[in-house]
Amino acid sequence: MVGFGESFFSAFAVFLKATNLQLALLGSLPLSIGSILQLSSEKLLNFFGSRKKFVAVSVLLQALTYIPIMLVFLFSTLNVYHIIFFVSLYFIFGMISSTAWSSWMGELVSQDERGYYFSKRNSIAGFISFFSLLIAGYILQRFIGNPETQFKGFVIIFTLALLFRLMSLVYLLRKYEPVYRKTKDDDNGFINFLYKAKERDYGILILFLCFMNFSVFIAAPFFAAYMLYDLKLTYIEYTIVLAGAVISKNISMPVWGRAIDKYGNRKILTLAGFLMPLVSLLWLFSEHVIYLVFIQIFSGFIWAGFELSTFSSFFDKLMPNKIPKYVSYSNVLNGIALLIGAFLGGLIVKYNSFFWSKYHAVFLISAFLRYLVSFIFIPKLREGREVTSVTYPRLLLNLVTGITTRGLVYDVAVFGRKNVSKFKKRNFP
Repeated sequence: MVGFGESFFSAFAVFLKATNLQLALLGSLPLSIGSILQLSSEKLLNFFGSRKKFVAVSVLLQALTYIPIMLVFLFSTLNVYHIIFFVSLYFIFGMISSTAWSSWMGELVSQDERGYYFSKRNSIAGFISFFSLLIAGYILQRFIGNPETQFKGFVIIFTLALLFRLMSLVYLLRKYEPVYRKTKDDDNGFINFLYKAKERDYGILILFLCFMNFSVFIAAPFFAAYMLYDLKLTYIEYTIVLAGAVISKNISMPVWGRAIDKYGNRKILTLAGFLMPLVSLLWLFSEHVIYLVFIQIFSGFIWAGFELSTFSSFFDKLMPNKIPKYVSYSNVLNGIALLIGAFLGGLIVKYNSFFWSKYHAVFLISAFLRYLVSFIFIPKLREGREVTSVTYPRLLLNLVTGITTRGLVYDVAVFGRKNVSKFKKRNFP
């Protein structure tokens, strides 16, 4: 679904002649609305009475949104606003049950192997996304030509995304679900949570992610436009650049996971948090496709550690039955932050006259703000468990050497051999 579908929403909007402000809306509004509506996740979970049922219904509805998404080309002059609307529905259905899924998985995976398991899961999923991304790019390049011909290429890849999402639903329905035990409401509503957030470790983590998302989304919606509008990359070149981050993230994810289990979330989050702002800054120095691929390789490596450590931190700081509420609070704040960031980025792109490319200003500002957020919030975060001590140079060396000596194919093979026997030993009904 991601490789054939999500990865090409922005490219489809560029094909539909979207403006920069429309691209900013497409890159932020769907995520923002999906995040805000997660405030209703707990009520919907109580309505379904089962995390599995809630997730399954959401997945089915998300898959079906690909039908109107692929047909917006036929919706006359307002087709860009139609795709924004339908992509918003896509993310609403995908995100509204994510807190229930997180709680569900939090009970299935024990704390001592959480980093290892989720890194393997994400690596295998990303490995498949990488190849589907390449195939999708090849399909689009084969159908390049007049608008009607190009539209056929998008129909093919979005249809494949729909079919594979339905296949994932089949496997979700086969998963075991522990009984969901609701706890007594702690009366910590959203407003009260905001008031006390700075006093609690998970509150500081949520505020950190909120301001970081604001900083990231000043630039995030415009990388596709920069490559397709300014640099005039072909669909194949665009796909290769995207693939650099995907394959790098997949290869490095298991190494980051082992490091999290050994050295803790805070250590990894600190390292990734201070390296990640470089990603936006590096886009200023060259337009060559090979250079952009190397930037994306670096980006995938850093974002793998950042995303995995922040995701794992919630499990360390919250009980599984508390996760739906507080993850929804986090997502609401992040959704608002990225919408404001993208809107601000759109205004900067529109009125920028200081760089040869109107996109360079948002890349530079985003990098500066990312550093600022890391300097302010990361020192306030605490580790939630006992871990092995390590210096940051040694940690980085361990990660890099771990990637070069234990690549993706090795890790996937070992995962299959080691963990089948592990999971068989568990007494899940």
